Amino acid sequence: MRSIENVSIGHSHVFLGRDHERNERKIWIVIALCAAMMLAEIVGGAVFGSLALIADGLHMSTHAGALLLAALAYTYSRKHAEDPSFTFGTGKVGDLAGYTSAIVLAMIAVLIAYESFERLLHPISIDFNQAILIATLGLVVNIASAWLLSADHGHAHSHSHDHHHAHENHTKHDHGLGSNAHHRDNNMRAAFIHVVADAAVSVLVIAGLLLARGFGWIFMDPLAALIGAAVIANWSWGLIRDTGTILLDRCADAQMEQQVRRLIEKDGDRVADLHLWRLGPGHLGLILSVITGKSRDSHFYRNLLGQFQAMSHLTVEVDIDTGFSHVDRSKQ
Repeated sequence: MRSIENVSIGHSHVFLGRDHERNERKIWIVIALCAAMMLAEIVGGAVFGSLALIADGLHMSTHAGALLLAALAYTYSRKHAEDPSFTFGTGKVGDLAGYTSAIVLAMIAVLIAYESFERLLHPISIDFNQAILIATLGLVVNIASAWLLSADHGHAHSHSHDHHHAHENHTKHDHGLGSNAHHRDNNMRAAFIHVVADAAVSVLVIAGLLLARGFGWIFMDPLAALIGAAVIANWSWGLIRDTGTILLDRCADAQMEQQVRRLIEKDGDRVADLHLWRLGPGHLGLILSVITGKSRDSHFYRNLLGQFQAMSHLTVEVDIDTGFSHVDRSKQ
């Protein structure tokens, strides 16, 4: 006899992060800050005839564009959160935006590296005072932006998810070493990396310019930029790896998966099939198929799994096989 129940029937499939709207507002503030800096540099460069100012303003526009992508992802996923055509909600829109931003970061790293090699092979004269001033201004803006994006990041906010789970009365807690990753907002992470990467490059450039001006080491300017490109490329790869696995529905937490198996099989039942994946920041989906020889229905296993707080969407299939041989694994 087979019993199948999707415990998510009748509740919202809104699987957005708990700070979704707050993060969305912070992104728009940072975009305004970057856009103001970008316009000031471009207009100032045109008025005062500074190509360096114009170039830095255009460089700032690439980060403003990446931040705009993050903001639009927040807005889109929020507005379409209740759209039933999204089978498991819009929680992954932010991961898609983060993946795209990571690719943009990789392209920026390649461009910086290319320009650095060009400058190493063909050095040019540098207006050190003006270049240091521009880099310092950019650093100040990026530090302010990074502070805005990271401030009170762990603060808990209420959200409108209505889950109607039967295990609401259980004591809830996360399991697994990777449980922190369940709550990670990769869209905000990508935006944060963009401004921190720009700040890191600014620090390296300022150091390189100071050394070049003080000791005549012209090669230090492009060398510092090359180091910055390597740092950005490394951060980009980490973001591509993490968001890519989420978009491909790779198992969200191997340790949690093993804990679920042990919990179900500890008194002789057998897990026939198990799928654990991320639906959005702080939300996991689980599809579970159990073979048992006891008179148990899906409510029993749903309540058993109630201790896993991150499971926001649970589907249980129970096959009752009277000929199934039970083994009490807890005594092995």
